[in-house]
Amino acid sequence: QVQLVESGGGLVQAGGSLSLSCEASGVTFSRYVMGWFRQGPGKEREFVAGITASGGSTKYADSVKGRFTISRDNAKNTVYLQMNALKPEDTAVYYCAASRWGVLGTMTDNYAMDYWGKGTLVTVSS
Repeated sequence: QVQLVESGGGLVQAGGSLSLSCEASGVTFSRYVMGWFRQGPGKEREFVAGITASGGSTKYADSVKGRFTISRDNAKNTVYLQMNALKPEDTAVYYCAASRWGVLGTMTDNYAMDYWGKGTLVTVSS
């Protein structure tokens, strides 16, 4: 009954911006560490960004640091990913994921999150 639904993906030119949203249901959202992962064509899954349950701490992959911002609104059961200065290599399906007991500092590409959304496609053209 847990659902994570991403939205906001689309086609953007290099250098442009896009904002993704993920709305959760069926969980006590404020207790979950949330993360964004992505998987490009022919590539392995990659950790993008994570945020603690309270929103007090964040973590980013080196490849997106300074360009992407993760945030959350627990009153809306929603986590966001603001993506700026997009590059063609950012093209991927972006997945929202939740972890009840996740440790943000150890969150990596293959981290075992508890729940996953179906993903939203982001395509960055050159």
